[in-house]
Amino acid sequence: MPSTHDFGFPMQSLDWASWVPVLDLDKATPDEIKVLEESHPKAKENPYYLLLVQEAEVLRQRSKLFNTIMYGPRGASRAERELAATAESRLNGCPYCASVHALRYVQMKGDPALMARLMKDGVETPMEARPRAIVDFAVKLAATPSAATEADVARLREQGLEDAQILDIAMSVAMFANANRLMQTLGEAVMPKDAA
Repeated sequence: MPSTHDFGFPMQSLDWASWVPVLDLDKATPDEIKVLEESHPKAKENPYYLLLVQEAEVLRQRSKLFNTIMYGPRGASRAERELAATAESRLNGCPYCASVHALRYVQMKGDPALMARLMKDGVETPMEARPRAIVDFAVKLAATPSAATEADVARLREQGLEDAQILDIAMSVAMFANANRLMQTLGEAVMPKDAA
């Protein structure tokens, strides 16, 4: 179903509207409530989670995977994981995910100008060498995973990333390559009702 809202990739929080029925919280089972509470602090009011929790065990495993990839205490900084997720989401045309990760990147890295350019102009926008290497790697993985080569990994290493950091970047991209496609199949990003 095509989107009825064409507002580009704004640097602001967006809402998401499901095209299919979501769980009525009043009819939720105890396990569904538990999975929502385990998944995200605002999951019980988020239509995406209320849709996915209708397969509670699938959401439970998805949330564990998501939280480990994005919040785990491994190699890559949270900011660089968010940069990779933003680039991947921008390439795949998901304004909801792109805005979430762009805003988180700004909170952590404090570089609103870079994110504004990435959102407005796309993944080719100019940037410094280290974020450029991350964005280029993310874009290749998102579009055609086999296009990312040893040369791309070597480029990341030249920018000071260790293998554990590169793995985190790759997992962030993989997570959101799946999430973007799922979100855009099941619903669409919408402007919040209170947006000017």
